[in-house]
Parts: sequence; C-alpha cells; structure tokens
Amino acid sequence: MKDGPSLIRWPSDAPAAIVIWGALLALTIGALLFGRWSLSFVSGATLMLSMAPIFLARWFRIALPVPVVLGIILFVFASIFLGEAFDFYRRFWWWDLALHGFSAVGFGLFGFLMTLMLFEGDTFAAPPWALALISFCVAMTVGSVWEIFEFAMDRSFGLNMQKSGLDDTMGDLIINAVGGSVAAITGFFYLRGRKRGFLNRIIRQFMLINKRFYRRWHRRLPR
Repeated sequence: MKDGPSLIRWPSDAPAAIVIWGALLALTIGALLFGRWSLSFVSGATLMLSMAPIFLARWFRIALPVPVVLGIILFVFASIFLGEAFDFYRRFWWWDLALHGFSAVGFGLFGFLMTLMLFEGDTFAAPPWALALISFCVAMTVGSVWEIFEFAMDRSFGLNMQKSGLDDTMGDLIINAVGGSVAAITGFFYLRGRKRGFLNRIIRQFMLINKRFYRRWHRRLPR
C-alpha cells in the first residue's frame, strides 16, 4: 500500500463527520429555541448516537477506518433523523428494510472482527466456520435488541418505528438474517484467503490499523 488505509483516531480526522455533527447541533438548538420539542429530541439523539462509536473506539484505543465511521454516522442519520423527523419510514416502504439489512451486515462484521480479536487472530483456536457462526449470531442479537428499542420508543414517545407491528418486526428480522449471513460468509471466505470486494477491504483495513489485536495473524496479511 502507498499511504496505508485512512482511519479515524479523533473526529477531526473525518471532516464530513464534523459537518454532519455541526448541522445536527445547530438543528437541535434551533428546534429548542422555537419549541419544536420532538424535532429537538430526534436531532439530539441522532447527534449523540452518531458520535458515540468514535469516542468509544478512542476509549478502547481502537482505530476505525474512515468508511466505517461514515457508514455509522449515515446509518444513524438515516434511521433516526430522516426516518422520524422527515417520516421516511412512511414515505418509502423499503426504508426500514434497507436500514436493517445495512446494519445487519455491519454488526455481523463487527462480531467477526471482535471475536477474532479475542483470539489475537489465531484461526486454529477459532476456525473460520465458528467465527462465521458467531458473527451471524451477533447480527441477529443486535437486530432483536433494536426491535425492542423500536417498541420502547413507540410506546414511550408516540413514534411509529414499528409501523405495522408484528409483520414489520418479522420482516426486519428476516432482513437481519440475510444481512448477517452476508457478513458471516464474507468473514469465512476472508479467512480462507479470498480478499476481494468492498467488505473484505474493510476487514483488511481494520486488521491492518489494529495489528496489536491480531498478533498471530497480521504477519500473514498481504503487504
């Protein structure tokens, strides 16, 4: 590689993130001043949830590739702000399904990388099929917790995140299973030596910039 993968160690490393956060902060303050309490809550929640991953990563001294951070911010922005403040869940029937599929892939890859990290990249202690299964389970678990969150938000704040109730919940869980399967299969074939494709590049970037967590693996990574 010429310059190495781009990464995030602090918010200033991602100008696009600063712009989005600044806009959300301004909107939150403006909504408060004009008495738009629901818009202020949604904007503030979007801001805090989109900032949390970067600060948590810094707390645990983990470097994040730029595409990962931008993906997290855009997902939170699309799901909470656009979904609720601009009613995208009602306007576009596929909005909720697309977000669930996107998040399932992301959380599946997260489960794969975190589990491999526990074994310092030792694929003999954690064979590819086991890591793939764990990543799928992580995606399904997070998806289930999100459904509980949607239910709580609807009941507590009168939102409409679940739309049609049971049908919506089951559709979301099925999409979670599809997205989790994509992440699991990607991780499995990555460990088998097939490293082409966008998701494989994300895995490779994360492992390269966090080599200390994958001591038994990083020497085998292609230069």
